[in-house]
Amino acid sequence: MYEYLKGIITAITPGYLVLDVSGIGYKLYCPTPYTYDVNQEAKLFVEQIIRDTEHSLYGFASAEDKALFLKLLSVSGIGPKSALAIMAAENTTSLANAIENGETAYLTKFPGVGRKTASQIVLDLKGKLGDYAVGQQSIFDQAAVSPDLNDALLALVALGYTQKEVDKITPKLLENNFDHAEDYIKLGLNLLLKKVTK
Repeated sequence: MYEYLKGIITAITPGYLVLDVSGIGYKLYCPTPYTYDVNQEAKLFVEQIIRDTEHSLYGFASAEDKALFLKLLSVSGIGPKSALAIMAAENTTSLANAIENGETAYLTKFPGVGRKTASQIVLDLKGKLGDYAVGQQSIFDQAAVSPDLNDALLALVALGYTQKEVDKITPKLLENNFDHAEDYIKLGLNLLLKKVTK
């Protein structure tokens, strides 16, 4: 429903902040509310969670942080509060590297994360956090990639393919000169599906 909210921060607590947007105060649960100041103008990317016992808004400093929050929520056993606690306790790069390297012992230090949940985090998210992990970026020079192709590559990763899988088909995509990202995405999906079915 919401992508982001922009307004003035009027209150800060350990778990949430209040963002005044045109006279309406939105209560936003955040990983680290105290990184902001009262009376500061801020733009927060928002995710709305509606459940039987919850109707809440969660706010993040960037679209990437919001995406990471959603990835953590996709893991069985991780709820919104646990996801926020994990994000508040560690920077995204260290967290992503721990997941990519399968460091379950490292992950159990986060609140509410036991061995079983840590193993589930690695199982569900390993290979899907290339944008956050050090050394996991694409091997291709971005200067050689057109904006449309770059958008297509990001879209393929967002669809769940690993950066390594996308890198393998990038040379084939570079052989084409499409005018729209959609054409690169279609070709990319065809190439990836062929590799999967082989």
